[in-house]
Amino acid sequence: KREEIERGQVLSKPGSVTPHTKFKANVYVLTKDEGGRHTPFLNGYKPQFYFRTTDVTGTVKLPGGVEMVMPGDNIEMEVELMMPIAMDKEVRFAIREGGRTVGAGVVTQVIA
Repeated sequence: KREEIERGQVLSKPGSVTPHTKFKANVYVLTKDEGGRHTPFLNGYKPQFYFRTTDVTGTVKLPGGVEMVMPGDNIEMEVELMMPIAMDKEVRFAIREGGRTVGAGVVTQVIA
């Protein structure tokens, strides 16, 4: 029934979609002029990740040797979401903070 589903849920044949929480992604961080952040972010940053119509908070893990990510940077990072969602390799997503988009990325590897 319609009232049994909500925005962001995926309807599929049983067993055909697996929910995941951890992935690697290539990400572009918007500059201040593009409407993004004015300051860099560090390891452990927790923005909202928007996949299709669903959003979930995730924790960013930067690669070894990278202390911070500046606006305008392209970077590969690992993300762990607080809730599992349906995703696969090459799925695109937006990164949002405080009601504004601060980055965009694409999943390069599903880990867990």
